[in-house]
Amino acid sequence: MTSAVRAAAGRTFSSLRVRNYRYYFAGQSLSLVGTWMQGIAQSWLVFTATHSGAAVGLLVAAQTLPILLLGPVGGTIADRFGKYKILLWTQSLAGVQAAVLAALDLSGHLQLWELFVMAGSLGMINAVDNPTRQTFIGEMVGRAQLSNAVTLNSVMVNVARAIGPAAAGLLIAGVGSGWCFAINAASFGFVVLALKAIRRDELAPAPRLARAPGQLREGFRYVARTPILRNSLIMMAVVGCLTYEFQTSLPLMAGVTFAGSAVTYGFFTAFMGVGAVVGGLVAASRRSRGPMRLVNTSIVFGAVVLLAALAPTPLTEELALLLVGAGSVTFLSLANATLQLESEPAMRGRVMSLWSVAFMGTTPIGGPLVGLVGGTLGARYGLGIGAMAALAAGAFGLATFGRDRRAALRAGVASPSGDPHVGAPVRQLATAPEPAGGDGELITVGADQDLIATRPEEDGVDDTRAWSPNTTGPCACSRRRAAETSATPPQHPAARSR
Repeated sequence: MTSAVRAAAGRTFSSLRVRNYRYYFAGQSLSLVGTWMQGIAQSWLVFTATHSGAAVGLLVAAQTLPILLLGPVGGTIADRFGKYKILLWTQSLAGVQAAVLAALDLSGHLQLWELFVMAGSLGMINAVDNPTRQTFIGEMVGRAQLSNAVTLNSVMVNVARAIGPAAAGLLIAGVGSGWCFAINAASFGFVVLALKAIRRDELAPAPRLARAPGQLREGFRYVARTPILRNSLIMMAVVGCLTYEFQTSLPLMAGVTFAGSAVTYGFFTAFMGVGAVVGGLVAASRRSRGPMRLVNTSIVFGAVVLLAALAPTPLTEELALLLVGAGSVTFLSLANATLQLESEPAMRGRVMSLWSVAFMGTTPIGGPLVGLVGGTLGARYGLGIGAMAALAAGAFGLATFGRDRRAALRAGVASPSGDPHVGAPVRQLATAPEPAGGDGELITVGADQDLIATRPEEDGVDDTRAWSPNTTGPCACSRRRAAETSATPPQHPAARSR
């Protein structure tokens, strides 16, 4: 039993064996508590000043509109410049933004319009910061640990969600909202220190994108011709637009439906965070991934959000939010890992910028809409729209990925589990020679495509090898079992610190 528990813990936290990621994880863990505290303080200040769900939605929209408009540009910047230096700048600027809010609030000069302006400035910082942070994780841990690291990163966000909102509620009720902004400003100092502690020679940076015309359009075309990326992003956009608007719907549930206070709102968000932590740890211990798991998670997520919309008492609402948190982090980490693992390193920044647009950039549309519906018809309807969106996204994924699966099975391209992991439509099959060093099982896909079929990793080892038709020949995927080859796969630089 002890050895089994130890093995499970090793799988769950495997990416933390990488020294650089441990430092990054620690710095972000502290900072995200402050980020959640600032988010709660902002939303509650707007709600108490206006008593309008639409106004809260507009505040969230002001912070995410720059991501919608500038997100793809931010992704191109992430592909073109060193991600480490970009993060030093963006994290420092976010700390300055929080410090300005703290000074205004604590001095008694913070106005409603200033809250909106400062939210917009943070959105501009995040338009570059988000795709850079997402792709920097892969440079620290390597492909084999990427899925685990992404999931633990989501767990970290939700641990902060469990602590930050509750602390913010108590601080707002006790000493005022200005201290939430001050603590957030100070927390960015830990992020900068953690980044400074990273050993840059142990990173595995993606090749930098040389400046050339049409790179922004190239990212859109790449996603459009890659079904698993395109369909996953469509699902993420639908769910991100309407389901993840909890910053808009939960203040209404706490303040209107249950006639509560900032403490009620803080604990609602905290319960959701606890559920996300538990769900994220379970997800991190599992190696299975793929489009059909994303579909199933979307459907379950929609069902539990519907339970939260129908909860009759604060206690049942908190219990439902535990399930909502688990569903949210599992869906989010699956979508994130799928997009990163199925995209080429040189395109990953632009792909993840579209993920940011789908997840956060759609809030300027969904936030005011959910706020308007919740304020007009009732907060339960605001959550209900989110539930229907997640169920609809699951239905879309079931139809599209099911169609792709049937096409892949007809073409003879499928993973051992039966799920196809096809990066682009199969139009021509071509047999590629097995690379030197082994006689592994060979799967081929369309010779005119850039992405390939991939197999799930086993025992934490990435066993996918890929060739682009633009370089060494037809796309192919070769899987070698350890017993069938003596070749040693290339080692990620971070492996030296494990």
